[in-house]
Amino acid sequence: MTDLPARRLLLVHAHPDDETINNGATMARYAADGALVTLVTCTLGEEGEVIPAELAHLAADRDDRLGEHRIGELADAMRELGVTDHRFLGGPGRYRDSGMMGLPQNDRANAFWQADLDEAAGHLVAVIRELRPQVLLAYDPNGGYGHPDHIQAHRVAMRAAELAADSGFAPALGAPHTIDKIYWNRIPRSVAEEGFARLRATGSSFFGVAEVDDLPGVVPDADITAAIDGAPYRDRKSAAMRAHATQIAVDGLFFALSNDLGQPMFAAEYYQLVKGVSGAPEGERESDLFAGVAGVSGAASGASGASGASGATA
Repeated sequence: MTDLPARRLLLVHAHPDDETINNGATMARYAADGALVTLVTCTLGEEGEVIPAELAHLAADRDDRLGEHRIGELADAMRELGVTDHRFLGGPGRYRDSGMMGLPQNDRANAFWQADLDEAAGHLVAVIRELRPQVLLAYDPNGGYGHPDHIQAHRVAMRAAELAADSGFAPALGAPHTIDKIYWNRIPRSVAEEGFARLRATGSSFFGVAEVDDLPGVVPDADITAAIDGAPYRDRKSAAMRAHATQIAVDGLFFALSNDLGQPMFAAEYYQLVKGVSGAPEGERESDLFAGVAGVSGAASGASGASGASGATA
């Protein structure tokens, strides 16, 4: 790809819908600001449970056509967010959804959980060297909540970042590239608690209410280093979540997965910087993921300076 935009953001996710739940407002913001936003999804999400009864036949234990259907859902969601570059790791269907931890699906030969790490990372290295992103968004080592595909997506993303910078690794994939900043997806505990308090006070159409610790990546507020104010993009995030109709039900500012337990939809999205140097003053959170990156910091609206105490709000 030639004539790359000045700012380039890469996200690595396990299944279609993970990107919108975790980063939808962030993706919409940077796409609107003219950055190149690239999503790499590692599986088609074939093992997901299906919410609408009329689509239940797509499930893995019936027609096993959910994966191909979710390709379309992901494309629709990306249109809502304004993201034009979305890819599947190694191509669509290269790695199959592994199912929840401990299930027999984990042991399939083509399950993502069984993928050779360097082979899978090599597919991502090719993307990194092509697009040369300055910022990578990924999961933490537990994948946020322990799903094998999320854990593997973390491993692949971090290994690919390492290998992409190594001139001795697969020179045919392009010139080495070092990613300036790597962030993990996070939710500050205070924000999660406030969101659930709002849900309980407002009510919803869902069967019940999830718990704070059911959310992936909830950490103490002090661990948060960046807060992206996605309020102007809340409607886009909501529309993108609705596009993932087999997996997500939306009710106003709340949503539920197949368990029908409500949880808050966050417009503000939060991150922990794990590689690179913060572009915010000491004691403050970044409000721009590109802050401090040579030649591009300040190019986006709201360059930095969300307060360490509060930052963006949900």
